[in-house]
Amino acid sequence: MEMRGFGKTGFEVSALGFGGGPVGYLDTDRRHVTEILNTLIDRGVNLIDTAAVYPGSEEAIGEAIGHRRDDYVLVSKCGQEFDDIDGAAWSASAIEQTVDRSLRRLKTDHIDVVLLHSCELDTLKNGEALGALIKARDAGKTRFIGYSGDNEAAAHAAGIDEVAVIETSISIFDQANIDTVLPEAGRNNVGILAKRPIANAAWKDASDQRGIYVNYAKTYAERLAKMAITPADLGFSGEVGTAWSEIALRFTLSQPGVTTAIVGTTKTSNVERNLDTLSKGVLAENVIADLRAAFQRAEAAAGEPWPAQT
Repeated sequence: MEMRGFGKTGFEVSALGFGGGPVGYLDTDRRHVTEILNTLIDRGVNLIDTAAVYPGSEEAIGEAIGHRRDDYVLVSKCGQEFDDIDGAAWSASAIEQTVDRSLRRLKTDHIDVVLLHSCELDTLKNGEALGALIKARDAGKTRFIGYSGDNEAAAHAAGIDEVAVIETSISIFDQANIDTVLPEAGRNNVGILAKRPIANAAWKDASDQRGIYVNYAKTYAERLAKMAITPADLGFSGEVGTAWSEIALRFTLSQPGVTTAIVGTTKTSNVERNLDTLSKGVLAENVIADLRAAFQRAEAAAGEPWPAQT
């Protein structure tokens, strides 16, 4: 398993991580979650990402691998308003209670990294939400804190001294953060979790997309069509979907400064495929250049910027 330094946290984490959104939103059977997570850990994956807002995800992870807590770096996210939590979204009260609830759900006495989950730039600058995470860190509930989000807010967060980790969208069809967030994170030794690295498999037919991911995939599919590039153009053969999946994951992991690409899956077969892709290493420089150029040409032709999807 390829391991990478996780910025100022000092952790060494696997280049492939597990994203807990799909197992929550798609209501995956707990037995399948247990099989997937234990397979990943057994194969060397040690970065597990989830969030308070993913329905059932924290509970499923805690149930499946809470007893293996020393085997992985745990990341969760918070900040939203919940029916069973007192306080408005992004308030210190709501964040404190949500972190405490996450600890119970995840069956642990600490979370390695807690991130503010996609709040607006003004909320970041206000300081109450970030201050609540600093308080949680100082109390030992989390070791490090950070921000999950995109575009201007993520670039701003990467420059905050207290921020150790940024989770942000980086993929073939979401390239804005490569030019804005990654350089700022690099200057400040901030670890980067790349979310949606395979762009919700936007090459699939729309009828095959599920749940909340339909809208993300729609935007990515539109960008793919406008980029007018195929795996064959990049020197890849075989089934188109399989080729795109490999190209996408390797593209994200090829970006300087990316620590881990978080892939959410509900199938053990996908785990094996992603591990096989990881073993092939980064893409050739000419392939990366072609994908960057195709994105830039299509964005220019569209007449407006293509911001990262939040």
